[in-house]
Amino acid sequence: METEREKSRGTALVTGGSRGIGRAICLRLAGAGFDVVFNYQSGEEAARETEALCRQKGVYAEAVRADIRLPEDCRMLTERALQVGNKRIEVLVNNAGITRDGLLIGMKDEDLEEVLNVNLKGCFYMMRAVSRPMLRQRSGRIVNISSVSGILGNAGQVNYAASKAAVIGMTKSLARELASRHITVNAVAPGMIATDMTRSMPEAAREALLRQIPLGEPGRPEDVAEAVAFLAGEGGRYITGQVLCVDGGMAI
Repeated sequence: METEREKSRGTALVTGGSRGIGRAICLRLAGAGFDVVFNYQSGEEAARETEALCRQKGVYAEAVRADIRLPEDCRMLTERALQVGNKRIEVLVNNAGITRDGLLIGMKDEDLEEVLNVNLKGCFYMMRAVSRPMLRQRSGRIVNISSVSGILGNAGQVNYAASKAAVIGMTKSLARELASRHITVNAVAPGMIATDMTRSMPEAAREALLRQIPLGEPGRPEDVAEAVAFLAGEGGRYITGQVLCVDGGMAI
């Protein structure tokens, strides 16, 4: 009989996997048979909980403290993932992201720099680190979490929207670079998803956002995770350089 280890589909490496959308992605990929390695920077208790929940699905899971703003940490995280299971990173999900919202006229330089360092540079560093082993194995799926804000723009999020629009540009460019080695690169653009961040929004702002959603309700982290799993699975074999909006119709 096959062991759980022998049935592993390879390793999925996820950034920002300890809670919210990141946790949902880790759990969904674990349920699909991938070993899971994910990073966290703070909140070790939540990270260990995600780790335990993934292991309950019969795969190996490991939380690694790493700062994706640092190229050396991205290399370390990649090397750790390459030591797991069958020593192949089959999926990279760049999920980690932050916001520093505010109107442009009052936005500080550090509000721009912090958002770009995590959302844009962190994504770049991780794709660069993982591309090498994927090129050697001639296979892989990269899924970058962008945002509907990167497509439509959003008042008070000039920095965040810029970072997420840039992620889309990187996604399309890298898709062209890696396609000949059977590596796909796609983006998922969530809209308003029910997470701790959206639940803490002022009621008036939340209601205004809801009115922009044709389906009339926020999405769930699991909705985003399903889109990621589709692109990471057999269904995404012939899809690359695309942006899949999970937004209830906001970007129509």
